[in-house]
Amino acid sequence: MKAAPSNAGLEFEEARRIILEAIRSLSPDRQAESVALEQAHGRVLAEPVLADRDYPTLRRSLRDGFGVKSDNVPAILRVRGEIRAGQSEQAPLEDGEALEIMTGAPLPEGANAVVMVEHVVRLPEESGTERVKIDRTVEPGQFINERGAEAKSGTLLIPSGTQIDASHVAALAMTGHVSVRVVPRPSVAVLATGDEVVDLHSTPAAHQVRNSNSYMLASLVLASGGDPVVLPIAQDTPEALHPLLARGLKHDMLLITGGVSAGKYDLVKPVLRELGAEFQFERVRIQPGQPTAFGIAQNTPVFGLPGNPGSTLVTFQLFARLALNLLSKRRDPILPLLWTRLEAPFQHKGGLTRFLPAWLTRDGQHIRHIPWQGSSDVPALAKANAFLVADHDRQQWDGGDLIRVMLKS
Repeated sequence: MKAAPSNAGLEFEEARRIILEAIRSLSPDRQAESVALEQAHGRVLAEPVLADRDYPTLRRSLRDGFGVKSDNVPAILRVRGEIRAGQSEQAPLEDGEALEIMTGAPLPEGANAVVMVEHVVRLPEESGTERVKIDRTVEPGQFINERGAEAKSGTLLIPSGTQIDASHVAALAMTGHVSVRVVPRPSVAVLATGDEVVDLHSTPAAHQVRNSNSYMLASLVLASGGDPVVLPIAQDTPEALHPLLARGLKHDMLLITGGVSAGKYDLVKPVLRELGAEFQFERVRIQPGQPTAFGIAQNTPVFGLPGNPGSTLVTFQLFARLALNLLSKRRDPILPLLWTRLEAPFQHKGGLTRFLPAWLTRDGQHIRHIPWQGSSDVPALAKANAFLVADHDRQQWDGGDLIRVMLKS
């Protein structure tokens, strides 16, 4: 069944497109920095990495076996000796000879194939000469890693903008990098607002809540490649908000939770406008997180995220992480949405795309919705490892139907 049209704002894909264009237009000039190779994992390359020589630099054997001339076999061949990985090349191989060779060892000139040791029969020595019998034909190039087959000198190994993983660390070490130039981590200010929010060290009254949002956002920022700076809690007055928002705008990005809806004491957007903010959107057709706002103030990207923790988490994953990835100069940031099957029938009211806490099975084949009491339900969020994505234009699914999934972290 198709849902009725809604005036709830932008679809989340359109909101992401707006963020992408806005952040790219900022083009902040931030100087690269050097870090030691052992500290490079997870950082973003500021410059491309090129091969400093051919890889491999010599023709190498891919198997333990015998180097031969392919047109000499099948035959009984004299074993000239052996060569191990780490030894230098030997004299050219002559007709009628085989050279015992280990994986990774260089092949001498003349040898154009390797026969695996399992396919060779060792014969009794005659007059002190070791011999082997090879009773199969071989193709030229068999089990040989040719010079430059992996990379030619000067070719691109890792483009700039790549987030460095363990394989990239290996490539950097292979090419002699003891340090690497990386993009500085963006500094992200995190500001929680609300008269009901108190610090973690306080004992909250029944009408108060501890400041879980700031610490959740700080952990998300850190995991996404930024350096979080948690600001003091701002009360719902212009006098309290103005200096803290101004302070937050001195960073590369500002995340605010709470105070962005249309209530009498939702003052974040008016105060940001006083500080020069121009909002690109102020509402998105999602739940939770419908009143999410995004704008630019003093050349700093600003996100106004709804104050309930579920809304804050979902909107960071959908929107703020995209901006952070762009500020980190990562290539082609994408939203990784998976497809899997529902364990049981599911339905929701159409009109908004809903991101609901769920449990994705370990094999990734099925997902089940975790009942919750709304976006303030932190215990339900803690039980989830994913969000099922209920599309705005569909209202029900049967067990076994495919549905989109967004991982929680």
